[in-house]
Amino acid sequence: MNSRIPSFKKVGLVIGTAIVSATSFAQQNQLSLFDLKNVKLHESLFEEAMYTDLDYILQMEPDRLLAPFLREAGLKPKAESYPNWENTGLDGHIGGHYLTALAQMYASAGSEEALERLNYMIAELKKAQDANGNGYLGGIPDSKRIWTEISEGKINAGGFSLNGGWVPLYNIHKTFAGLRDAYLIGGNEQAKQMLIDLTDWMIDVTAHLSEEQIQQMLKSEHGGLNETFADVYKITRDQKYLDLAYAFTQKEVLHPLENEKDILNGMHANTQIPKVIGYETIAALDQNKDYHNAASYFWENVVNHRTVSIGGNSVREHFHPANDFSSMMSSVQGPETCNTYNMLKLSEKLFLADPEEKYMDFYEKGLYNHILSSQHPEGGFVYFTPMRPGHYRVYSQPETSMWCCVGSGLENHGKYNEMIYAHSDDALYVNLFIPSEVNWEAKNFKLIQETDFPNAETTSFKIETKKPQKLNINLRYPAWAGTGFEVLVNGKAVKFDKKPGSYISIPRKWKNGDQISMKLPMNISSEGLPDGSNYEFLKYGPLVLAAKTSKEDLKGLFADASRGGHIAEGKKIPLSETPIFLLENLDDLASKVQVDAKKDLRFSAKSVLYPSEFQDLEFEPFYKVHDSRYVIYLPVESPESLAAIQQKRKEQEIAERELEEKTIDYVSPGEQQPESDHFIKTENSNAGVNRDRHWRDATGWFSYEFKDTNNEAARIRLTYFGQDRDRKFKILVNGELVATEHLKGENGAEFFTKDYELPKKIVEQKNNTLSIRFEAEPGSRTAGIYGVRLMKKQ
Repeated sequence: MNSRIPSFKKVGLVIGTAIVSATSFAQQNQLSLFDLKNVKLHESLFEEAMYTDLDYILQMEPDRLLAPFLREAGLKPKAESYPNWENTGLDGHIGGHYLTALAQMYASAGSEEALERLNYMIAELKKAQDANGNGYLGGIPDSKRIWTEISEGKINAGGFSLNGGWVPLYNIHKTFAGLRDAYLIGGNEQAKQMLIDLTDWMIDVTAHLSEEQIQQMLKSEHGGLNETFADVYKITRDQKYLDLAYAFTQKEVLHPLENEKDILNGMHANTQIPKVIGYETIAALDQNKDYHNAASYFWENVVNHRTVSIGGNSVREHFHPANDFSSMMSSVQGPETCNTYNMLKLSEKLFLADPEEKYMDFYEKGLYNHILSSQHPEGGFVYFTPMRPGHYRVYSQPETSMWCCVGSGLENHGKYNEMIYAHSDDALYVNLFIPSEVNWEAKNFKLIQETDFPNAETTSFKIETKKPQKLNINLRYPAWAGTGFEVLVNGKAVKFDKKPGSYISIPRKWKNGDQISMKLPMNISSEGLPDGSNYEFLKYGPLVLAAKTSKEDLKGLFADASRGGHIAEGKKIPLSETPIFLLENLDDLASKVQVDAKKDLRFSAKSVLYPSEFQDLEFEPFYKVHDSRYVIYLPVESPESLAAIQQKRKEQEIAERELEEKTIDYVSPGEQQPESDHFIKTENSNAGVNRDRHWRDATGWFSYEFKDTNNEAARIRLTYFGQDRDRKFKILVNGELVATEHLKGENGAEFFTKDYELPKKIVEQKNNTLSIRFEAEPGSRTAGIYGVRLMKKQ
């Protein structure tokens, strides 16, 4: 294993055991992206989505986003903070994303209003940074206490907490990234010095911490701090910032990935992806082969074994078992948009280091099918995209919704121009088929792409250059391209021996007016889940096809400010009442799909949809599906298997429905967002994964707050692991003792549930909020708690 020994002076750390030679990870002639300002979108669904995002951005009020930063600096805010996550502990995180989004909209859309807002935001943030007096800038509540304790080595880190704060490192990463982008993308010079001062502040905070203490701190979600510190090094070329990036790389995750060990089951997905983006950022700057290999292995694992049709991953924000996608098909909390936002970032960095078509194949999949689909046509961003047949998505609103996927959503639609093209010193890469033009300023060379893709299976390019010049133009030959793929230059066919999933290089002295055209034949196909189960979805070229099923009970379609408003909590349609593909031979599925209107991308599968009431379902690209329940994946059954599988589903659904009707609220201990949504408090508590299920226990205590709006609570149901032994603990509700437990590991079941009646005093008080606390007896620990369910009477 190769790791780098830093010359870091302020943080007392020794990192690694060897120095990587400059030749071990050579990235000669590495690719670069064009500045956003040099790639202009032309009229298309992407340009339309960009302006929809811009409208949403301009509806937000900068002074409300600035309020947490001014408050923490001791200054009087000019407006009240936004609600939701922005005033319940994650205060300020949207402000960092907003800086990035404004910078992008100035560069991509040419919005002068975005630039004015960006400059105003930076000026106001500078006042807050100056008032702090030490380089610090953040909106984190109670930040002075948190950072003082950390600087003194008093570190209490949980997966989503740090010294009592809600992921303060994750939060401040958004500020670092926003300042970086305000400078690099928006051209604000003041932001550059503010970024450097903030990074110097972090060096001072961690100056007296050991490596072990910093690694303990990094157990708390910390976003991509290693990436941003590496970016500060790239800006300044000051070695101390690269050393800081190494110091903020969590070795507990890095080392298994370097050794190609799969540790991802049960891990909070979007906590890990930004760390890996940091590995690749460091690798590119410091020729670190091991960091690059770790990033590559992670990408291969997630893309090939944990990703669904739209390019997303995770259930309830966590990586589910790679060999079991059943929870993906049953949960309403499917792939999180933030995950794909970050996986596209990682794909971009890996492609620039090693321009293989597979990275762009995934990028295109995520871009069309998840990112583009995650914005409502009239504005609003999606958090979870359920794969469960017959469910729906919820959209944010500018005044109410301040989720992480709003922050990344603000950015997603302002950089569609980012990866269409890339370049080396002597080559131009065409990666995506989107109407646009790229201006290669250094060569005074412009390429204009005209296409109606994906409505049309062609694209063409026109070259503008003041003088003939020799360049390689590398055209992507997509993995999905069917028979009949062609490339022509000035009307003459280009001969090539490449196969789909590669790039075709055309070395030539290009003249003004030269033209390239491509035929991009798309076919209908079907694909299953990575675990080999019997669900399939339909594709047309790179596009995932979906069908609207109904508009029934779209509860909370546009979210309010409630803590769980991002979850589509309307009725779950029983899976036995959703359509299936019924056919004798799975290989025949794609051939049974009819093209209803190729230009409008509408398709039908009447002959294989069952039952009959679904035979008129119309399939279309998923990015067109909004304000409706939908299906993407459908089970595939034969006439012989149908009856048995339907009976089994109905039995399962009856049991699930009965449980849901009795349940008031539920939390999965050890899962980050459910615990955060239930305002977890802990002391000497741990969380983990056992047999692909999350748990939490404590030698101290932990507690959750449950809502009982209708005062129906009568009991709680806990899920335990049958082999937990010598666990002595108390269960309390609003301070009242419910039970004293002693688990001896004598239950034969792998997992089991136990009900506890609430004390009469608690029931009669009719509290709207119940605090459920698990407290270890002295010298013992609580059981591992795998589920806490607040329930009505029997």
